[in-house]
Amino acid sequence: MGRSRGGLSSKIHLLCDRDGHPLHFHLSAGQTHECAVFDTLLIGADEHLIDDAGQAIAWPVALAGDKGYRADWIDEYLLELGIKPVIPSKGNQDREARAVKFDKQAYRDRNIIERLIGWLKECRRIFSRFEKTAKNYAGMIKMSFIQRYLRLAVK
Repeated sequence: MGRSRGGLSSKIHLLCDRDGHPLHFHLSAGQTHECAVFDTLLIGADEHLIDDAGQAIAWPVALAGDKGYRADWIDEYLLELGIKPVIPSKGNQDREARAVKFDKQAYRDRNIIERLIGWLKECRRIFSRFEKTAKNYAGMIKMSFIQRYLRLAVK
């Protein structure tokens, strides 16, 4: 847990597919900026998307994020990987100077991750964070993901 103005806090950085199924998450201290853990989040998901032979099982075509993930190096990083960044520019930035044109229609689908976060907040153990250590908290997040996938398997 990290210390912020509100006290001890933490952030959950999530990555999900188009259907809202969680792929990977990363915990960070509450004061950590989103850009600081972006590559860690993507590399962690990369381990799950590549099989033992090194071939991609699935690979994203586009990746949407909020303005907290807006940085030139993130745009370049995603373009090198063949992923289209769908991240809006901040109000004080020149929108025309970006290497990628912002796709407003694709950005509307970002509500998928917001719904996943909303579902995660319904899990009382995650919302109220009973666990004091990051390791135990991450374990509870994984348990909630497993529960979500088991419910999908039963349908």
